[in-house]
Amino acid sequence: MHSATLDGGFADPAIEAATAFRAVMEAIARPGRIETLAGATPPAPLSPAAGAVVLTLCDTDTPLYLAGEMDCPAVRDWLAFHTGAPLTAASDCTFALGRWDDLLPLSQFPCGTAEYPDRSATLIVELPELSAQGATLRGPGIQDTATLSLPDGDAFRQNAARFPLGLDFMFTSGQALAALPRSTEVL
Repeated sequence: MHSATLDGGFADPAIEAATAFRAVMEAIARPGRIETLAGATPPAPLSPAAGAVVLTLCDTDTPLYLAGEMDCPAVRDWLAFHTGAPLTAASDCTFALGRWDDLLPLSQFPCGTAEYPDRSATLIVELPELSAQGATLRGPGIQDTATLSLPDGDAFRQNAARFPLGLDFMFTSGQALAALPRSTEVL
C-alpha cells in the first residue's frame, strides 16, 4: 500500500475527530459562520477541511459519491483506508464530495421523502475560496441575517423552497468550512 494512502489522517483520532465534529455541528447550527478545520492532510485535490469532514462523518455505513476530479485513485484509496466508506452512485449516496460544477445537476441526489425527509444527501462542495460576503441568509440559527459566498443563489433558493425535503450543503476551502442546511433561506 502506498504511504500517501496511509498518511494524512488525524494524528490523534479521538481528540481531532471530536474537535472536527464540534466544528461541523457549529457550522450547521449557525449557517453562514465559517469554522476552521485542521488536522487532516488528505491527498490533492481534497482540501484539509473536506478531508476532516469525511474523516469525521463517513464510515463503512455511509455511502459516498465522488464527483469530477475527486474521483481519482489517490482519494479513493485514502478514503478506503481511513473511513471504509463505500463509494456509490449519486442517486444512492448519503454524502457527495466535489466541486460545484461537478456535482450538477442537483436533482441526481436523494432529497428525502414525505415520510423520511432525513433520507437526503449532504453535499460537501469544494470551493476556490469561502468568505462571509455575498448571498444574504436568514433562518434557524441566524440571529438577523448572515452572508456567505455561494456558487449559485438560485439553486439554494429552489432547494429551500422544497423544505422539509431538499439537500444540505457543506462548503470547504483550505481549512475553512461553512454549512447551508435546507432550512436556510437565501435572499
